[in-house]
Order: sequence, then structure tokens, then C-alpha cells
Amino acid sequence: MPAGGPDVIRMFELQNRRLQQITGDALQDLSQHKPVWVDYIAPTDEELALASKVFGIKLPSPEDTTDIESSARFFEGEYGELHIRSDFLLDTESESRNVGVAFVIFDDVLFSIHDQDLPVFRLLRRRARQQPGYIEDSMDVLLDLYATDAEYSADRLEDVYADLAAISRQVLDTKLSDERAGEMLSEIAQTEDVNGRIRRNVMDTRRALSFLMRKKLLNDLQFEEARQILRDIESLTGHTAFLFDKINFLMDAIVGFININQNKIVKIFSVASVALLPPTLIASIYGMNFRHFPELDWSFGYPFSLLVMLFSVAVPFWVFRRRGWLK
Repeated sequence: MPAGGPDVIRMFELQNRRLQQITGDALQDLSQHKPVWVDYIAPTDEELALASKVFGIKLPSPEDTTDIESSARFFEGEYGELHIRSDFLLDTESESRNVGVAFVIFDDVLFSIHDQDLPVFRLLRRRARQQPGYIEDSMDVLLDLYATDAEYSADRLEDVYADLAAISRQVLDTKLSDERAGEMLSEIAQTEDVNGRIRRNVMDTRRALSFLMRKKLLNDLQFEEARQILRDIESLTGHTAFLFDKINFLMDAIVGFININQNKIVKIFSVASVALLPPTLIASIYGMNFRHFPELDWSFGYPFSLLVMLFSVAVPFWVFRRRGWLK
């Protein structure tokens, strides 16, 4: 390629009803091949400018994918091209975020511009290479990206549910420590973040599909596929709401356990304070500096006072234990 490279710009065409990547020099290949999908990954300004020369279309940069207004995310350009901005989920062990992707459909070619290669894109490429008839045109590529993204989001929701189920089992453990409870709150916060990203992702996909259906750019089969994706998204939206409820319940339960543990500590200190009041009172009485004390000259006065103190401590503890206040 004159700019970029195979890791930056990927071009695909249909060969034997399978999606195949165009290799070699891009300018020379275009004279012999008809791409249906051109995928840009973190392109430079020079690489995007090359598209204007090769394809006759001005492509947006990855920075232009963050607008949230509908007028900035779904519109027709000055050359009759269709612009769509969509979010795709990226959830790995190292990071979880929504990646903005700019789509442009022009002259039966789908252009996609994003700053990072996504699992959904890799999965679609593998399926389209292996399954004949999986892709028929550029619009099929776009719809299948949305369908694969909904499938990917569903898989991640299952992982979120599994994580919450594991936390639920630990919440039922009566020996839950405050330290472990704090760790579980952090884990729940992470699952809530992933669940929120999935919800935002599928809602954005719903908006994009609704735009395509309103524009009447889909044939009958594609229109039915879009309706099926919307039904899948509807079920995912309901599942995310269920997970939000479960997350809130677990957070309340864990905070409740922490409060119970703290209340036990406070109760112990309260019992100890009450139990030590009588011996404190006795010691205060015998610590008075009056000249005449009946026990002042008594040889057993000191051990007697100690025994009275011990007795005054033992009696409250015995009463508290009988009433179950020490449990």
C-alpha cells in the first residue's frame, strides 16, 4: 500500500460468495477488484486523505465518532454518502470500554473507521470467510456487524451474571469479613460498569438500525434481519435492567452485612462500658480523701474492695449473657 499497511487499511471483496481480503498494492488492486468493505484501524490524516483520491469520498477521523446528537451520528453527506456513528463494546481482562466507529456507505462500499481492532470485527471476518453467502453486499456487512455485536454483548452479559452469581454465594456466607465485603463491593462496581456499557452499546445499535429502516435502504431480507436484531436488543435491554436490580440488591446486602459487623463491635464496646461502670464507681468511692472510712483500718479492706469490683463486673456480664446480648 502507498500509505498505512495491511494492519491499518483492510479491503475486502466477495469471491465465491465469501468475504476475502484484498492483498497487494491497494491502488493496483482496485483496478481489478471491487471492494465491498474498507476497514481503517487508527488511520493517519494522510491515510484518510488517500481515500479521497482513490474512492472519491472524504472520510471522517476516529475523533469524529464521539458526538451523541442524532444529527451528528446519522446523516447523508454532500456526495450522497450515508454517515453512521456507532459504539461497539470492547471488554477484555485489561480494559472495558465503548469504542466509537464511523461508518460511511458510498457507491456500494462500506467504510469503517475506528481507533482499535474489535472482537466483533474479527469474528465477522472469520465467519464471512468460512460461510458462503454470509455476506452479499456492503449493507449486509453493516447489519452483520450489528448482529455480531448484539451476540457479543449477550455473551458478556452471561459473564456478568456468572460473576454476580459467584458473589451471591459468598454473600450468603455467615463468616463474611469486612475486608472481603469491601473487595466484593469493588467487584460489583466493575460488573455494574460493564453492564452499563453493554446497555449503552445496544441502545446505540437500536438507534442506528432504526435510522436505516426509516431511510428505506434495506431490501426485504435485510429489513427482516434488522427487525430480528431489534428483537434481540430488546431482550438484552430487559436483561441489563434485571442485572441492575441484582447489582443493587447485592450492594445493599453487602453494606448491610458490613453494618451488622460494625454493630457487633459497637455492642461489645457498649457492654464493656456498662460492665465497667460499677467497679469504677467503687474505686471512686474508695479513692475519696475523707478522714474517716469504716474500712480504712481494716486489714481485709483492700482485697474486699477488689472482690466487690470483680463481683460488680461479673453480675452485668451474667445478665447480658442470659439475655443474649453478647452473641
